[in-house]
Amino acid sequence: MKTDSSKKSYSYKDAGVDIEAGNSLVDAIKPLAASTRRAGADADLGGFGAIFDPRAAGFKDPLLVSATDGVGTKLKVAIDMNKHDTVGIDLVAMCVNDLVVQGAEPLFFLDYFATSGLDVAATKDIISGIADGCRQAGCALIGGETAEMPGMYAKGDYDMAGFTVGAVERDQLLKADNLKAGDVLLGLASSGLHSNGFSLIRKLVADFNLDYTAPAPFDSQKTLGDILIAPTRIYVKSCLAGIRSNHIKALSHITGGGLYENIPRILPDGLVAELDATAWPLPPLFNWLAEIGNIAPRELATTFNCGLGMVVAVDQENAETAKVLLTDAGETVFNIGQLRARDGAEEQVHIRELEATWQK
Repeated sequence: MKTDSSKKSYSYKDAGVDIEAGNSLVDAIKPLAASTRRAGADADLGGFGAIFDPRAAGFKDPLLVSATDGVGTKLKVAIDMNKHDTVGIDLVAMCVNDLVVQGAEPLFFLDYFATSGLDVAATKDIISGIADGCRQAGCALIGGETAEMPGMYAKGDYDMAGFTVGAVERDQLLKADNLKAGDVLLGLASSGLHSNGFSLIRKLVADFNLDYTAPAPFDSQKTLGDILIAPTRIYVKSCLAGIRSNHIKALSHITGGGLYENIPRILPDGLVAELDATAWPLPPLFNWLAEIGNIAPRELATTFNCGLGMVVAVDQENAETAKVLLTDAGETVFNIGQLRARDGAEEQVHIRELEATWQK
C-alpha cells in the first residue's frame, strides 16, 4: 500500500497517543519497580505477564487472596493541586489493607493508569508513589498498564486502579467465627481522610469557595489541600506482626461506609460491636467538616473513618499485649469498645455518646 505525498500523513501521535513518551515512561519507572523487589518476584518490567513464586516467598500451604480498588475522586483534588506524588500510595493502601484483614501478606501489585495524554513527569510521580506504597507494604510492583485515551478523559485528567494478590497460610486465615462476646476492640489511628468521602469534600469546597492552597482553618501550619490529600496509612506490617503472634483475631478496614458499614463485615450474626465515642479523639479535620457541612454525627461516622483507619478485635486477656505490639510497630492505638451478644435483629454497631461527644 502506497502513501500519497500530496496528502497529510496521519500518525498515532496526531490522535493524541505518544508511543515514544510511553516508552520513555517505562524506562523511567524501571528503577522504581526494581526498588520493590522481594523474594518470589525477580522478573523485570516489559514482558506480557509477570510471575510470582509463593514457595520462594516462604509459603508452604498458602491460600491466595486478591483485591482491587481505586482512589476515587481524591484524584480530582490532586489534579486541581497539580500534586501527584502521594496518590500512588493511596492506590496501594486501599488494596493491601483489604488483604491484611484476612490475614494475608501482600505479595505483588499491578496498576492500571489511564489518561487523556501522557505527561511523563506527572506519571512518574504517580508511579513513584505506587512504588513507595509497595515498599511500605512489602510487596513487589511487578507490572501494570498505561493507557492514553484522548477523548475519554479531559485534558490533564486521569484515573487509576490497583490490583494485588497476597497469601496466607491456611491455618492463619482470619475468620469471623473465631470472635466471641467480650472480645476487645482496638482502633488504629488514621492518617486523615484516607481515600473516602471526597465527593462530599469536593462539594463543600465548591459550595463554600474554599482554596486548597490557603492555610487550613483548623491548622494554620498546613494548607487545606495538603491535609485533604495526605496519603492513606498502610497497616500491613504492624497487623501481620499481630496476626503471626496470634494476638489479632479479626480486622476491619474502615473505608467507604465508615464505622457503621465496615465493622459488621467481620462480625458473625450473633455479635454486636459496642464502641465508645469518648475513647478516641475526633481529629480537628473531622470536627471542621462536621461544622462547615452541618453534618450529623451518624452521617459523619458513616461517610468518613473519623480518625480510625483499622479496627482490631482481640481476646480480652491479650488486649494490652496486642496494644503494646501494635504501638511498638508504629501505630497509635485506642481501646474503643468490645463485642457483646446481639439482641434479635438489632444493628450490629452501636457508638455510645456519639451525639453528646461529636455534636457540640
